[in-house]
Amino acid sequence: MDTDPAGHEPHATQITVGGMTFDGLVGGPDDGSPVVLLHGFPQTSHSWRRQIVALSRAGRRAIAFDQRGYSRGARPRDDEAYRGHALAADVLGVADALGINGFDVVGHDWGGFVAWWLAARHPERVTSVVSVSTPHPQAFARALRHPEQRLRSAYMPWFRSARAADVLGAGGALGLRALFAISGLPGTYARTYVDRARADPGWLPAALAWYRANPMLGELASIADVTVPATHVWSTRDSASGPYAAHLTGRFVSGPYRFEVLPGVSHWIPEMASDTLNRLLLDHLDGASE
Repeated sequence: MDTDPAGHEPHATQITVGGMTFDGLVGGPDDGSPVVLLHGFPQTSHSWRRQIVALSRAGRRAIAFDQRGYSRGARPRDDEAYRGHALAADVLGVADALGINGFDVVGHDWGGFVAWWLAARHPERVTSVVSVSTPHPQAFARALRHPEQRLRSAYMPWFRSARAADVLGAGGALGLRALFAISGLPGTYARTYVDRARADPGWLPAALAWYRANPMLGELASIADVTVPATHVWSTRDSASGPYAAHLTGRFVSGPYRFEVLPGVSHWIPEMASDTLNRLLLDHLDGASE
């Protein structure tokens, strides 16, 4: 990342909620309009560093945290503790701990599903939602009826298996490195997460608990339409989510909706198309606040 002499680089923080402590990154003025950013699998708040800088420069308060299982201090052992409602409750708890009532939420991958849940179930708290790569859960559930999306999602049952963490973490996390490479995240970007898997043996098993607790999204797929302003950003080289679910997502948003397609970009939009995503994110936030 380029140096930032103006002081907009994110800084580390810890947030305690209900006996659990979440590691995170924050940026921007304390009185800025708050934006909560939710990472996906198998990443951390680090994936949002470029977005935090952009939001900070725009005068917004950006909060990204390592979600349940990813933070050492927020790692329940029971898989049932990773069900959708608990993941969403963590976000509201973090906002409460920071004195935030209303906020915009941005999610990528699994974080996108949590973001959709929050927008649908808690419009009194969520001002707007941006989902990066992740279709509305009902759109995803319908897409699974089609062979093309079933093929893309064939990895999900295996991720729920007892062997997944061992295979991905074996040989100094060579399996994890291969997963990133195959799906379009180069080693220079993936190194942070590979190093984390090496240094913290409990990290991958806890991250995979999201799959075990929410088979094919589980209760997350039951949410209603979203009424708050929403933007869905999808990329044509996404190996996990296909065009059917992406184009269907708008049917489940009754509020103002924007759909953006990024040609030739892989699943890892926050890193691989950061400038474009930052522009779309700020455009969305400016429009939602009007």
